[in-house]
Amino acid sequence: MKVNAALFLALPLLLLSCGKTKEHEQVRFPVDTIGFATKDYQVDSILNRISRIQGDFLESAPNIKESRLAICPHDDHTYVGWLYPATLRNITAKTVILFGVAHKAMRYGLQDKLVFESFDSWKGPFGNIKISKLRNQIYKLLPQNDAIKHDSMHIVEHSIESMLPFLQKQNRDIEIVPILVPYMSMERIEVLAEKLARALDVTFKKEGLSWGSDVAIVVTTDAVHYGDMDWGGKNYAPFGADSAGYKKAKALELEILNTTLVGDLSPEMVRNFYSYTVDSSNYMEYKWTWCGRYSIPFALLTALNLNKLQNGQALVGVPVGYSTSIENTQIPVEDLGMGHTAPANIRHWVGYAAVVYH
Repeated sequence: MKVNAALFLALPLLLLSCGKTKEHEQVRFPVDTIGFATKDYQVDSILNRISRIQGDFLESAPNIKESRLAICPHDDHTYVGWLYPATLRNITAKTVILFGVAHKAMRYGLQDKLVFESFDSWKGPFGNIKISKLRNQIYKLLPQNDAIKHDSMHIVEHSIESMLPFLQKQNRDIEIVPILVPYMSMERIEVLAEKLARALDVTFKKEGLSWGSDVAIVVTTDAVHYGDMDWGGKNYAPFGADSAGYKKAKALELEILNTTLVGDLSPEMVRNFYSYTVDSSNYMEYKWTWCGRYSIPFALLTALNLNKLQNGQALVGVPVGYSTSIENTQIPVEDLGMGHTAPANIRHWVGYAAVVYH
């Protein structure tokens, strides 16, 4: 959940910049050039600083090659820090299906269907990142009422692009399939996740691809958005915006993480996650303010359904870590031409949960 007005003022320029290049390649350019690294030297510097400042966290984090699925935060690189490389280094597949949050879905009246895009590539700090040919194959296998291509929604959405610098740094040949998940009821998520899993299974088998080694799934979310200031006039501090409230909010965060996302994944755990985060009387409203309240259960159920179709071993979630925007020393980025897109203090902070599945 970003609150930087400068990003919105830049949208007209972004819309113009997403046209065709002189090579006739339709490129999607970054929307957030403040919170996220968009140049190669920025990525290299941030990784070096993470290693120097937060190296102990990196060393203790799990390192599971060829993970099939990962949950990764998407807040400013200065805040999330070590959780980015610690999570995404477990993804070694060349092709990555990226499930993102659709923060501005209401602006476009989008709900109850998956949101694809039609670009040829996305601009990364080390060159353009190619869209996999799998995207169109998967899209064509889905009924028209279940999926839509909506470039405008993807142009203004920052969540997926947050991870690309780290994925591209470790694999220059990476290819992606970006998909946004807007408002959905749990029942709708269950139906769509089964349909997408079938489409993925058909596509993987047709192309002779192995889940984990050839293709991986990454879903992004920021955990709780907490506090009573700078949230557009809303109070997101049910336990109070002080140190005692912070402690109670973190305890609930760890409860959600450890009971619904970690261990042998099951449909019941996914439903429990949805119950923790979505208002039972109105699925378009928060119960607990995770912006990934739809993307997380959708990706997890898709993975569970795909696992059944492929007769795979149980998906086991291993926690990479949990942090917040005020938990650790921030990674300095101002000298790199970057900054912060939102404040970080006891009255306005964001949680970050990261998990990898093998």
